[in-house]
Amino acid sequence: MRVYLDMCCYNRPYDDQSSLKVAMETQSKIHIQNLIKKGVYDLIGSYTLDYEVSKNPFEMRRKSIVKFINDNIKGYVGTERAELLKPIAEELMGMGAKEKDAYHVASAIYAKCEYFISTDIRLIKCKTDKIKMVTPIEFVVETEGENDDGDK
Repeated sequence: MRVYLDMCCYNRPYDDQSSLKVAMETQSKIHIQNLIKKGVYDLIGSYTLDYEVSKNPFEMRRKSIVKFINDNIKGYVGTERAELLKPIAEELMGMGAKEKDAYHVASAIYAKCEYFISTDIRLIKCKTDKIKMVTPIEFVVETEGENDDGDK
């Protein structure tokens, strides 16, 4: 199964963990990441994700995220696909998504991902029938039992 993690997922472990929701999303994201490392899910990336990672002002965080992506990526949507993504992104922007968020989702749709995973509730509310848009917690709950991760 192909999955695309939004930039906010990669940053979630670095957020203040005093909120139960943030802590649960962090644990869910780490669980998903472990399943990606085991090959249970195929991680898809994009030029939009690369751009956002490059703008992270914290060098250690940036390097850690880049390393995880580079070590585990199974598919990539590059800038040469930008014109193909444009109509998909414009449709999402018409539903209220910000431009860069719309291009993240468009990349995931173009790459035929089954899931777009984000902690951005505002973005997730821009539902489309082209991909399942869920939080890390929702993803773990929906896919529980579908993988042989040994954590049951």
